[in-house]
Order: sequence, then structure tokens, then C-alpha cells
Amino acid sequence: MFELKPYTRKNHAVYNPFREMDEWERGFFSDPFGFFGNGALDAFKTDIKDEGDHYELEADLPGFEKKDIQLDVNGDILTVRAERHSEHEEKDKKEKYMRCERSYGCYSRDFDVSNVDADNIKAKYENGVLKLTLPKKAEKLPEPRHLAIE
Repeated sequence: MFELKPYTRKNHAVYNPFREMDEWERGFFSDPFGFFGNGALDAFKTDIKDEGDHYELEADLPGFEKKDIQLDVNGDILTVRAERHSEHEEKDKKEKYMRCERSYGCYSRDFDVSNVDADNIKAKYENGVLKLTLPKKAEKLPEPRHLAIE
């Protein structure tokens, strides 16, 4: 089974009897343009490939500078966070801009990396794409041992 998966609220231990219905409704009525807060603007898109001895994660982060992207590992959770700042003040927005559609703010995704050697993760950001190489943990095979007969 694929171990590197996005970390969602389903992973929490708190029981909510309406969770499945809420998730179905969000999926069915999702807004691809992000007008209602659950569409494309909330999270960036990622591709994850299993390359045998490691995973490769590619995240589309166009328009971000490298200094505005943070990668944090806390326990078995990898957080990819990117923040885009507005270059104009609210006053300029009202006086000069006829239309302002570009989004600004913080974008974040969490991934379960319990099967990844977190100490050896490598990251590269180029042309708006963040590429992570996530080496898998080495499988520990049971060591043979001798049992004494009583």
C-alpha cells in the first residue's frame, strides 16, 4: 500500500458521525475556482511517484520565491507551506486597481512521512515547481537467533 499520503482531518482520533457526509458534500459540490473556500486556491497540487527506493513529490508553486517556502517535519508529518505577500497596500488597491484577482496568503499541505527517512529528504525549487526526494526507510528484516532448549 502507498504510505506517503496527504494528511487530512480523517487522521485525527476525534469521532464525528457526520464527517463522511461532509466530505462527500465537499467533493460533490466542490468549487474549482475557490469561490467558496474549498477549491483550487486552498491548496497547491502535488504529484507523488514511487521510484522503488524513494518517493518523488512535485508541488506546483508558481509565483513563489524560494525564501517564501518552508518545509517542516514534525514527528511523522511533513508540512509544505508557501506564503505570497501582496506588493501593494490596501489604499493603492482602492485607488488604482480596476480589478485584482491574484491571490495572496498562506498555502499549506501536510503529508504522512512515517515510511520515509526524514533525515535525508532533499528539496529543490526551480521554475515554480518544488521537487522533494524522500528516501524510504530501510526495511528491518528479523534477525535469525538461536533458541535454547530447557
